[in-house]
Amino acid sequence: MTAIRGAYLVAAESAAALLDDPAVAAGWDKPSALVGFSVGGLAAHLATQVLFVPRTLAQAAPEGEPVTLLGHYGRVTWLGADLDEEANVAIRRGGEQVATDGAAALVEHTQAAVREIRGLLATEPDDRVVRGPAGPWPLRLDDFLVTRMMEIAVHSDDLAYSVGIGTPDLPSSVLDPVVDLLSHLAVRRHGATSVLRALSRAERAPTTISAF
Repeated sequence: MTAIRGAYLVAAESAAALLDDPAVAAGWDKPSALVGFSVGGLAAHLATQVLFVPRTLAQAAPEGEPVTLLGHYGRVTWLGADLDEEANVAIRRGGEQVATDGAAALVEHTQAAVREIRGLLATEPDDRVVRGPAGPWPLRLDDFLVTRMMEIAVHSDDLAYSVGIGTPDLPSSVLDPVVDLLSHLAVRRHGATSVLRALSRAERAPTTISAF
């Protein structure tokens, strides 16, 4: 199993543990820290970053040359879109729909998916190519898993903040590729100088270098 696949499993297990925190169920119907998402809807969106994986691996490998990780983010429709644009509305709608089954069912499904993924990733070839949920283009499996790790890291913080608990600690094996990805996306959006100043010169740092 590659290092990225092992790191993804760590992230998926962390997400499942967070979803099982009593604070999440207690706040299920309350608004989350993300506009338009209830706590339950946000929890479901986090869970889908695990639930997507077995469904993705069940599909035949797509034909064609896979795009790069950054090339993938050059094609997704939600990146840079306003909250009310259809891409983001659909994401929120999907999360709220999955949340209707309740917290206990979501935890059960996520834990089952983690167990399934552990076996699946151990048998997939290193050069496996998949088609992710964001679009029809081919993507290397390890790159696809980095996209899921980024979602898990970001939305774990969103969910923990929403219910008043600490953000889960993720190891460097997870955070290093996530921070690398977000840094590259921030440079693409704001330019290298803005990112450099934000990281090294508080007196002339830009207001934001958010990757999204």
